[in-house]
Amino acid sequence: MRARPKVLLCETYEEAWDYFECCSDHVIGVISDIEFPWKGALHPQAGTELAQRMRAKRFDLPIMLQSSMDRNRKLADSIGATFLLKGAPDLMLQLRRVLVGQLGFGDFIFTRSDGTRLARASDLGELIECLQTVPPDSLLWHGQRNGFSSWLKARGEIALAEDLRDRPVAADDDAEQLREELIRTISDYRRRRDRVVVADFERQHRRLDLNLSRIGGGSLGGKARGLAFANRLLTDYGVAEEFPEIDVNVPKAVVIGTDIFDQFMEHQDLRDFALIARSDEEVALRFQEAPFPVAAREDLAAFLSDAPFPLAVRSSSLLEDSPNQPLAGVYETYMLPNNHRSLANRLDLLITGIKQVWASTFSHRAKEFLKATPYHLEEEKMGVIVQRIVGTQHDGRYYPSFAGVARSHDFYPVAPQTPADGIAAVALGLGKTVTDGGACLRFSPRYPKHLVAMSRVEDILENSQRTFFALDRTAGGGEGFREADLQEFGLDVAEADGVLDLLGSSYDHESQVIHDGTARPGVRLVTFAGILKHQAFPLAKLIRRLLEFSSEACAGPVEIEFAVNLPLISGQRPEFGFLQLRPLALFGEHEEIEIGDASPGRVLCTSSCVLGNGRRITIRDILWIDPKRFDRSRTRDVAADIARLNDQLLRADTPYLLIGVGRWGSADPFLGIPVSWSQISGAQVIIESSFDDMTVDPSQGSHFFQNLTSCEVGYFTVHPQFAEARVDWDWLRAQPEAPSTALVKHIRLDEPLDVRMDGHSGRGVVLKPQLDRA
Repeated sequence: MRARPKVLLCETYEEAWDYFECCSDHVIGVISDIEFPWKGALHPQAGTELAQRMRAKRFDLPIMLQSSMDRNRKLADSIGATFLLKGAPDLMLQLRRVLVGQLGFGDFIFTRSDGTRLARASDLGELIECLQTVPPDSLLWHGQRNGFSSWLKARGEIALAEDLRDRPVAADDDAEQLREELIRTISDYRRRRDRVVVADFERQHRRLDLNLSRIGGGSLGGKARGLAFANRLLTDYGVAEEFPEIDVNVPKAVVIGTDIFDQFMEHQDLRDFALIARSDEEVALRFQEAPFPVAAREDLAAFLSDAPFPLAVRSSSLLEDSPNQPLAGVYETYMLPNNHRSLANRLDLLITGIKQVWASTFSHRAKEFLKATPYHLEEEKMGVIVQRIVGTQHDGRYYPSFAGVARSHDFYPVAPQTPADGIAAVALGLGKTVTDGGACLRFSPRYPKHLVAMSRVEDILENSQRTFFALDRTAGGGEGFREADLQEFGLDVAEADGVLDLLGSSYDHESQVIHDGTARPGVRLVTFAGILKHQAFPLAKLIRRLLEFSSEACAGPVEIEFAVNLPLISGQRPEFGFLQLRPLALFGEHEEIEIGDASPGRVLCTSSCVLGNGRRITIRDILWIDPKRFDRSRTRDVAADIARLNDQLLRADTPYLLIGVGRWGSADPFLGIPVSWSQISGAQVIIESSFDDMTVDPSQGSHFFQNLTSCEVGYFTVHPQFAEARVDWDWLRAQPEAPSTALVKHIRLDEPLDVRMDGHSGRGVVLKPQLDRA
């Protein structure tokens, strides 16, 4: 436990003694008048009597007596108390000396019994260093007087202080044994403490055992707060003891606080320029030209000297991962191979990446997104996380065995699953496949063998992952990449690297049978059979446990991101990297919505799988893609057309209904329309309809879903697995068009639609305008 010291003000002898009796073990020191009320009357020696009584119970208690009469100095001296003369010109200076020198609020000064000063420690790290070298007599001198305990208590290290206080020291004790015990106890405490707090990065006293530290003051930002909380939960809930065969950790990282961002933005009115700039390229150029704070640069150089692994430079803004409006995927992530021979070169590339993340705070995408929220860009500040990328080196490629996202709430449960059972999505390689909504495998941690999308051979062949993302450490001479520019490789590469064995299966075209593993010839598929079916790694059990206690600690549903390294060499432990913990925004479901039984002719869309709750009765505009004219080879053009129409409607403050086929926000343009969130941010309701000739899982991209739910956009899924779901395409084709494009149709109705969504049942309906109103 850590705490801040508190001051208790007492007016009488009795009140002071009652407080002392109640918490004598926790009292750091006493500052008292000599004359004050006792037994109902002013007593000339109440202070000395109280001090002696307290000392009888706590021999090591620092006491300072003060009086306006100098003759009382002898009284104070007679009981070993410090004396302060009220009204003295240097009173405050003397008081400061007492607080720093006796009550432990300054550095710890190692002395001998005659007062000779030997060494000074300002923190636990320096204290451990001094303990290794100070003479034995000094150790015993401070130990007998509980000096270490008192100093630690004043610094708020209560648990450690009490632990040391419970170990009394005598003059004839073995000083070397005391030295060993002190170093071991303080070091163990420091390691435990730093697993649950974000310790300051110390350039001169670097801690290789720390996996999370900070450079600079201010806020850590939302994403880094989530990491720090995850780090603490792993310790508090005893994950290492529950899963001893797995190294479950938050990968090593340093967080750059928002104060460094503020210092950087002060250069030549950089913030004012960035707020009004319209060109992302111009903002990025100005940021790269601006000087980086010197002290932070030196700290990063020290961090890099102990970090020979690839790094992710991740945004951690004030608004990211907030409970009500998480800005998922809005800002940049920058990947660094971090393998150049020159430390100076690696440092320059790291600072370039940090500046790029800072610049993304003012990108067009961020500005457009914030328009749909109650926040203003002027409020935003950017922290940055520099974190080890979980992975293994395979020739020039670097990637984990697999990565994924898990949510404690499943928006698309299929019996026997319920929303509370949660959902996980995993993919071979880096997590970009999952977060961007690409082809991956989804399963319930409670029912890991119940895979709806893998129930038929045809479904597996259609939905299985065929490529994966990795960091190419040979490209560009070690330069960095945006996350969007990661390299894509085929499954044959993963098989050659030895990664596909537990994750893959083989399809025999002649027998039309899928065999677990890769021992047989055939088409390679990613099925995670070795993990989910044969339990070579307890993925479902571990994810379920993490979601349980994370939801409990956050008092609500959560989403986590992770990456896993499976050992390629016998005897190695698998690693589970806990990459992110954030609250999962859900629609408000307090108001009960009556869906009703409208006539079939009145229904534009109905679905039993709807996200959202409430009614929308102001939408008169519809953007839609006709499935009869939809060309999968032109989905990127469709996304661009939608973005242009979205901008026009946003400027006119006009909400709209968006209807399309395939998966919205898909990373694979052949499985849906690869829009980013900013390209559809004006939509109040979205309908996602399946292809006629292909079954595609509903949208589950991590960033897409966070933004969808946090902005309270209604979402209808029209999919074969959901009974009675349909869209009246013929009615849409019969409506007159507003200005449209060749690929995206725009309808403007005279009367608004009536959208009803029941968050309790997951049902919803979009009703056409009722033109025959009285």
